[in-house]
Amino acid sequence: PFKQIVTIDFETRWDSKEYTLSKMTTEEYVRDPRFKAFGACVHVYGSDGIIQWYNHEELPRIFATFDWSTTAVLAHNAQFDVSILSWVYGVRPCFILDSLSMARALRGVEVGNSLAKLAEVFGLPAKGKAVYSTDGVTELNPQMEKELAAYCQHDVFLCEQIFGKLYIGYEPTTDTIRGKYPTKELQLIDMTLKMYTEPVLELDSEMLTGALHDEKTKREALLGKLGVEEAALASNAQFAKVLESLGTPAPYKKSKTTGKPALALAKNDALFQQLLNGSNEDIALLCEARLKVKSTTERTRAQRFLDISRRGALPVPLSYYGALSGRWTASKGSAINMQNLKRGSFLRKAIMAPDGYELVVGDLSQIEPRVLAWLADYTDMLDIFRAGGDPYAAFGAQMFNIPDLTKESHPDLRQSAKSALLGCGYGLGWASFAAQLLVGFLGAPPQRYDKTFAKKLGVNATYVQSFLDYKDNVEKMLEIPHTCTDEELLTHCVAAKKIIDIYRSTAYPVVGFWEMCSSLLVSSLYEGHEHTYKCITFKKEEIVLPSGMSLRYPNLRQVKEKDADGNRTGPLQWVYGDDETKLYAGKITNNIVQGVARIVMTDGMLRVAKRYPVKGTVHDELIAVAPEAEAAEAKTWVLAQMTMEPKYLPNIPLDADGGHHRRYGLAKN
Repeated sequence: PFKQIVTIDFETRWDSKEYTLSKMTTEEYVRDPRFKAFGACVHVYGSDGIIQWYNHEELPRIFATFDWSTTAVLAHNAQFDVSILSWVYGVRPCFILDSLSMARALRGVEVGNSLAKLAEVFGLPAKGKAVYSTDGVTELNPQMEKELAAYCQHDVFLCEQIFGKLYIGYEPTTDTIRGKYPTKELQLIDMTLKMYTEPVLELDSEMLTGALHDEKTKREALLGKLGVEEAALASNAQFAKVLESLGTPAPYKKSKTTGKPALALAKNDALFQQLLNGSNEDIALLCEARLKVKSTTERTRAQRFLDISRRGALPVPLSYYGALSGRWTASKGSAINMQNLKRGSFLRKAIMAPDGYELVVGDLSQIEPRVLAWLADYTDMLDIFRAGGDPYAAFGAQMFNIPDLTKESHPDLRQSAKSALLGCGYGLGWASFAAQLLVGFLGAPPQRYDKTFAKKLGVNATYVQSFLDYKDNVEKMLEIPHTCTDEELLTHCVAAKKIIDIYRSTAYPVVGFWEMCSSLLVSSLYEGHEHTYKCITFKKEEIVLPSGMSLRYPNLRQVKEKDADGNRTGPLQWVYGDDETKLYAGKITNNIVQGVARIVMTDGMLRVAKRYPVKGTVHDELIAVAPEAEAAEAKTWVLAQMTMEPKYLPNIPLDADGGHHRRYGLAKN
């Protein structure tokens, strides 16, 4: 959509004591009254012209010489440079290219993708160092400006060289050309950056102020009722003493790092959850108060939202290709995780469309189970999806031998079936499943299976004895943190194992897919024999997805597992990367499913964006902005775009739900 690309790099005022990006978000920094651009280097990419430096007084005149409706901008970390361009100079380029985003996708987020690092990787001249420090400087003298200009010019040179390498897909390890960077992926980079640099979402400052006041009042009232200080609840050691003073021993667990006993007082510790959900009301109230004191995330984010509302619209900070699968993550250093807004929270309700518009929300329904069923040729599950049925109820009917099981008739059994169906598809073991249930599986309330539940599953004395006859089962069971009796734990674990067994016997096509992935882990990912299966291709240390992007497993190898002391005494396992990330069939399955589901989602987003600007995304959900008068029609159209059958997934049954409202938190209600 552009005729030329202009590479830009700004040099700005900063102060290491209080006004610096190491202590502030990009939004805070650029919108701060102290902000000042000393100048910038501007260069038409691919032209023979020199990389020219312009000081802050010259920049408005220079920017006015470009037709931005046909001019794209290239930068390394474009979120920063284009925010300045847009918010300070009022310039909105038609397209944004970012070499940092491209590097993250091609090289991974964990390896480092700074300009200096990439210059080293690609064999380019090292990133320069400014001779004069501008720390605390508000005006440049001529010598400082000359040195800063040379430093900035070299950065632009490096940015352009690196972009060229990334665009053609240069592989430094093999010195080969992979082909041009996919156009759709460049469009997603542009979309992601414009969510931030061209913000339109508004924040309800009055609601945020009221919510913060109410939360503080409730927290203080609860502390007053209990007669404890906030500090006593925040400290592990002090909270343990409070528990013991009430006659309840503080729970302990075995530390995974040291192997020694450690207090089990975190929100996701099973023993803490047992206290929180136990029959002792005083202890449960005390644990609830601790969570309110410790859970500062929501109120901190509310305060940040309130601060942003006083400066302008909400820039949505997301990192394109923040995860291995390509999914977005919270932008590093943004201080507001827009991928983790609780459903029903006041934070969601405080996010609004501009006056005269509504937010149209579209959410792909059960996209990952659908993709897994399609990849594995799990026809029974695909038929349920095609018929518009409830897959969790259908699986529950099989689990409990209740043909007419529904969400309404057996909500508890359906929830168990849902946990099993979502968790078991990636090779989840019974011990991990049992432990997670005690804490709260996938966000559900903590659950411990009892004898009545086990009988509904078909557990009998013979099954229990076969469980106990296997020594490894008993060892794994006793390692699970618990406050119930050993007999109750046994019942819970046997039921969890029975669920896993039922899943694997019922969803045998999925088990077959795991087996294929396990085989290809060795023959393709490790040995390098190329193998194409449906829409994915296994190669040496990578799996190529339908988008042309890859799941990457660099330096794949086998090592012995470390014990608590760091000695390699355990069994051999597959790992990749410098941090020795474990790799196994279930994880490969999970990566593939997430990667393909992400492409289904992003293809829909790009179609939607042709008509309505997409200004946010949370997992499998998009947020588009449409005129209020056509919001209902827009919802129908948006859902149609999201569920359009992809060519790379023929005959997959897709579905989506959504809604529209001025407030984000009310759009789907």
